[in-house]
Amino acid sequence: MATDKPIIQTYAQKSLALTVYDTKWVPMSARFVVLGSHPRGTGALHVYQMNKSKIELSHEAEKRAAFKCGTFAAGLDRKLATGDFDGRLALWDLEHTELPVWTVKGHDEIINAIDGCKANKSFGPELATSSRDGKVKMWDPRTDEPVAVLAPAAGAVAHDCWAVAFGNNQESERMVCAGYANGDVKLYDLRANKLFWETNVSYGVCSIEFDRKDIEMNKMAIGTLQAQLRVYDMRTFNAKTGFASLARKIGDSTVWCVRHLPQNRDVFMVTGGTGSMNIFKYSYPAERFREDEETKERTGVMGTLEDLASAEVSTQPVLSFDWHPDKQGLCVFGALDQTVRIGFATKLHKY
Repeated sequence: MATDKPIIQTYAQKSLALTVYDTKWVPMSARFVVLGSHPRGTGALHVYQMNKSKIELSHEAEKRAAFKCGTFAAGLDRKLATGDFDGRLALWDLEHTELPVWTVKGHDEIINAIDGCKANKSFGPELATSSRDGKVKMWDPRTDEPVAVLAPAAGAVAHDCWAVAFGNNQESERMVCAGYANGDVKLYDLRANKLFWETNVSYGVCSIEFDRKDIEMNKMAIGTLQAQLRVYDMRTFNAKTGFASLARKIGDSTVWCVRHLPQNRDVFMVTGGTGSMNIFKYSYPAERFREDEETKERTGVMGTLEDLASAEVSTQPVLSFDWHPDKQGLCVFGALDQTVRIGFATKLHKY
């Protein structure tokens, strides 16, 4: 029976002799990067390309410390920013990986997550890193010192910071949101240099992403331990209740990764700890806020989530996922079965 629903399919896969922690498409190309760890604990930086239906290695480099995360999102001439298990932040030219273009000892412990942000009227291109040391740091690759540090208060417990994401990068504004192992979620206003909002989602936060980082805040999705997905409407802030949100349980395992489709910010992929992948579509309510007649305070109103597609692509957790920025539906993802896969989701143009 024909259906207009999307279908998630694996097109090609390649088994690797390493643990895959992150996968990223190289901008404006058909190549992708795999970051991870060799069995001896050294770092693996591999570049692959498609040759017909096969994934072929085009370049590889081995470094002292295992790589945990990477990003091209700062728009630095297709240079890859990486964070490793030694807490080192580096910027790489993929054509010359003998030495990094820029590197700094960013944290005392492993860098769990990294994100990038392009320049606007008041800010230059920046990188954000989060670490087991409980700190979130913002970096300008033109200097060796962080431009901002978000750290626990003196004497407070430093919770492992597992996720970080930029948002609201427009005009002279910029926000960064961090998620922690104890379930804390903290949103920082970088222009005002202060904590804007915080909440606790009960479970460790594995992934955070704004639906678009270069517009006024619209929506934000969070994946956590215990199979929890949360979506926030970021347009309406209430001083008492914060941002409106909805929660959904996805299977019975960790939600490792949430990634919005570049061509449609209301469609996003969720990857899970059982090797599952799920595509959802968010639909807005008729009115996105309610206004109190007396106080004129506004409270956000949530829409609904629709399940578009699901698939079991591995027997192990899918830790990383990246949509191709130009080819709608094309994706690359890595799982703990030491395999990297190229896949695609059909019929997304219908949504």
